[in-house]
Amino acid sequence: MLKKLRHLKTHPGFMKYFKNTSWLFGEKILRMIVGLFVGVWVARYLGPEQFGLFSYAQSFVGLFVVIATLGLDSIIIRELVHDERHKDALLGTAFWLKLIGAILVLITLAIAVNFTSNDTYTNSLVFIIASATIFQCFNVIDFYYQAKVLGKYIVYSNVISLLVSSIVKIALILIKAPLIAFAWAIAFDSIVLAMGYLFFYLKNHSLFTIQHLTFNKNIAFSLLKDSWPLILSGMVIAVYMRIDQVMIKEMLGNEAVGQYAAAVRISEAWYFVPMVIASSVFPAIINAKKISEELYYARLQQLYNFMVWLSIAIAFPLTFLSDWIINLLYGEQYNQAGSVLMIHIWTGVFVFLGVASGKWYVSENLQKLAFSRTFYGVIVNILLNILMIPKFGIYGAAIATLISQAVASYIADLFSKKTRNNFIMKTKSLLLVT
Repeated sequence: MLKKLRHLKTHPGFMKYFKNTSWLFGEKILRMIVGLFVGVWVARYLGPEQFGLFSYAQSFVGLFVVIATLGLDSIIIRELVHDERHKDALLGTAFWLKLIGAILVLITLAIAVNFTSNDTYTNSLVFIIASATIFQCFNVIDFYYQAKVLGKYIVYSNVISLLVSSIVKIALILIKAPLIAFAWAIAFDSIVLAMGYLFFYLKNHSLFTIQHLTFNKNIAFSLLKDSWPLILSGMVIAVYMRIDQVMIKEMLGNEAVGQYAAAVRISEAWYFVPMVIASSVFPAIINAKKISEELYYARLQQLYNFMVWLSIAIAFPLTFLSDWIINLLYGEQYNQAGSVLMIHIWTGVFVFLGVASGKWYVSENLQKLAFSRTFYGVIVNILLNILMIPKFGIYGAAIATLISQAVASYIADLFSKKTRNNFIMKTKSLLLVT
């Protein structure tokens, strides 16, 4: 065992990915701790009613914000891993595509709010939060560093943004600011993060100028040709990740959303874990396919096994400690959130698997099937919410989310020959068969 560890320490490829993952993990753990602390403080300050309205506005924006990504994230990383020669043209084209996507989000929201709400205050919250998408075009720099396995520069930017954001929100609480000020804080966060990405990219690419951000029509068509199924898939994912809070608001009111959102914040706080792991090892999995199919699928199976073990290790203790955790963090005013957390935390098992297999879909260029599985999930989610929220309240919404996530991330793979082997691999992981 010691010999194997010494061998890994001297292996340049392993150490490169290990250090990159360590940087990303360290930042995300810091974000989880600081973000949870500040987020809980904000929730306690606002109370279930206002926190529910705040969460509803964020969820409503979340239904549309995926349009701004245009499904390009994994595609850009894949192209940068395969061939870096056209890096500037690729990043420049992606930048302008994402900016166009952000403008489309604002236009779409302007149309959507006319059909959902006549409340000027709620609509103001929605548009202020949505304005943050304008600055997400700078995320293309993040993708470059992911492809180059240089996570430390992503970490520097995110930590600066986190610290500034936390200070601003704490200051707003101390001066007893109104709810709308916290919406402006979200928009400000995106500006700080964008400036951080740009600063470190310019620092490490001294010859880079704004002229490098050129739009290449051929690259744009090529990217969108591969990414359009991911755009639809992302929209569907956004629906079944956020539609529950929108439907709870319409059926039960703002306070119920606040109770539900308090539990979901803790449950989803862990979702960065599979994203960091999958993003960091994605280049290694792609490179393994160049060596052999056997090595490729062996690494994928190891990833699935690890995701299941890790998600269960998180879900199991939180199931029994949910009421105590909610009372400790949020106080007695959120007394319904504990039971929601007890159910919702198990959604993470399928989220972890879904994130991992999502990378496999991109690697195999099966974006259309990725859309199909998420489409099944959203249909199940909406139908179950319609049936279960009136009968079981916010607990019904948690059950609907758990079942629909299982359908989208696991069961849907059974229905296609191209993904059936993936279903078998996931089954082995869920049965804890190594």
